[in-house]
Amino acid sequence: MTDDRRPRRPGFLPPAALEALGGRTDPIEALHAAHESAAVLLHAGRATDDPAVTERLVALVDQIGLDTLADLWARRPARTLPGALWRLYVLHTWVLTDPYGAAREYAAGIRFTEPNHVVAGAGDPTGPDEVRRVTDEILRGVFDGDFAIALERAAAFCHVVAAGRADVSSGAEAAIQAARMQTMAEDLAACARLWRSDDLH
Repeated sequence: MTDDRRPRRPGFLPPAALEALGGRTDPIEALHAAHESAAVLLHAGRATDDPAVTERLVALVDQIGLDTLADLWARRPARTLPGALWRLYVLHTWVLTDPYGAAREYAAGIRFTEPNHVVAGAGDPTGPDEVRRVTDEILRGVFDGDFAIALERAAAFCHVVAAGRADVSSGAEAAIQAARMQTMAEDLAACARLWRSDDLH
């Protein structure tokens, strides 16, 4: 896979989401902005059949920056809609930024958690192109597929990476990072269950 550095089309966000992205200082306003923008973004992506809109939403971090999303969503609990979307974009950004590291950890984790590898759908052998492809598919599935399945695939991907990270790295910091990835997996799986019961807000 070649790295596509062509200029992207201007970002698409519905007006309500753009308004919610504005600076918020009041904690209650920030809370409402996080949940409203997440709901509007998800609805806008799922309400259209236009592949170009989906691709722009997948590339949202390129358009507005990870810091903007962090300001908006990162402080919300993991098992909420903004918390889930934040984790999906962080995972996607990490894999795009470090595909070789992600592939190394993922490949190392497969033998410990084969069922999760099957659910994630990364394919064999699993290299940088495959991990980029699967995280693209997961994020695309948020908007044009079954959101619960996208969350489950992301959770499975994180389970595999957590196992691989624990295997190939050593030291306290590596153990902490593996545990964080495992926690992300558990939170994303819980979000899938909440979505199915119409309780993910």
